[in-house]
Amino acid sequence: MLGLFYPYGVILQALAIVHFMRRRPDGYWLWIILLGGGIGAFAYVIAEVLPDAALLRGTFNGFPRRKRIRQLEAEVLENPSIGNFEELGELLLEDEQYARARECFDRAITPRTHTADPFYRRALAAIALNDWPAAVADLDRVAGVDARYDYHRAAGLRAHALAQVGRKDEALALFAEATATSTLSETQYNYASLLAAQGRTAEAREWAQRILAKKLTLPAFARRRERPWFRKASALVQKLPKD
Repeated sequence: MLGLFYPYGVILQALAIVHFMRRRPDGYWLWIILLGGGIGAFAYVIAEVLPDAALLRGTFNGFPRRKRIRQLEAEVLENPSIGNFEELGELLLEDEQYARARECFDRAITPRTHTADPFYRRALAAIALNDWPAAVADLDRVAGVDARYDYHRAAGLRAHALAQVGRKDEALALFAEATATSTLSETQYNYASLLAAQGRTAEAREWAQRILAKKLTLPAFARRRERPWFRKASALVQKLPKD
């Protein structure tokens, strides 16, 4: 039976190890892959790789998204409407073309724009480009329209952006307000990082541990989505001074 896996078992092991290094599931899986050979790697694929396929839908959507981007790029030459630029900006943002996305939102936003979404999307592009002053300005506009925008994520990002431009006291106050209602790991991690930088070690550890505690309560699909934040929270806890 083992012979049936050769040489495919070796290939399967290699693919499983690459997936393990990228996704970082529970550590015991690495031993199963290494010691179990092709059978262990096959078990890993069934238990970890296939369920991850749902998280890769954005990758597979890349081809139709880029086709639509090309269509809109042609359309805005003939019809440079606000709606076309907004849609193009959103697609470029999803495609991680942040500088071009911001240019589109610059064209979509006018003195008559009173909705939060284009300012929020432009702020996301600015954050990706590490342009924190611009992000603060746009997120201030979002807060003026809807302080709870995007399920309180906008408030958490605004607090984080304020911290990055040196407005620590405002950031701490806004983080405290945001985390009172939001359970987003992104917001909690950024808050913990700021607390750690301020020397408030015990509080930083508490917020990082709240993220890690979700491993015990979240369903499997949500734990997979949260893995990057679990890794960041774990690394932060490791760096914090011992009590």
